[in-house]
Amino acid sequence: MTRKLTYWATGILMVMTLLASGCEAVKTKESMNSKIYLFNGKDLSGWAMVCEDPAVPVGQIWSVRDGVLLCAGQPNSYLRTDKSFSNYRLHVEWRWPAAATNSGVFVHTQTPDVVWPPCIQCQLKAGRAGDIIVMNGQSLTINGTQLQSEAGPGGQQTFENKVESSEKAPGQWNQYGITCDNGDIKCWVNGVLQSEGTAASVTSGFIALQGEAGPIEFRNIYIESIR
Repeated sequence: MTRKLTYWATGILMVMTLLASGCEAVKTKESMNSKIYLFNGKDLSGWAMVCEDPAVPVGQIWSVRDGVLLCAGQPNSYLRTDKSFSNYRLHVEWRWPAAATNSGVFVHTQTPDVVWPPCIQCQLKAGRAGDIIVMNGQSLTINGTQLQSEAGPGGQQTFENKVESSEKAPGQWNQYGITCDNGDIKCWVNGVLQSEGTAASVTSGFIALQGEAGPIEFRNIYIESIR
């Protein structure tokens, strides 16, 4: 009788161990695929502003209202994460509150913090959202041709995609999907693949939002790991 009880207890322990292992596997998988929100909808925690005029306070250009990140557009600036990322899918929603002007999303952003930094820009300029610009010494190969920008804040090379614009009118929210997988970068605008490149000169860095021409708004900014 004692031996039977021992076998029974051992069996129960084995089942519990297997269940625990299974739960841990599920937990790990969920953790790998979970969203990391870069913008909390309340304030600018986790972000730093770089402006062409260091004397301008952050609140004059970037602010938060009702879960939306507002950018006045001028003077030229960008808001970047305080952490570096690699191998991810980035989701950003944006809209023009009035006239559609110019902005961008920077990936693999490097120091020094200057306007404009070494990075690869996923364009948001009205009518050209989804184009790719390599900036300040960076490079990317698109359609077999290497885009190489000159070093320095003004250095840049632009790839203008031939896909019809998939942007929405001012006042409506757009979705940007950007995949950074080692040296590969792909840009989707409202679900339409607009451009892609390979062999990026940098494969990790800060993520940044550009303020350049006029007011623009952002929300729902998060990444998902692909590694």
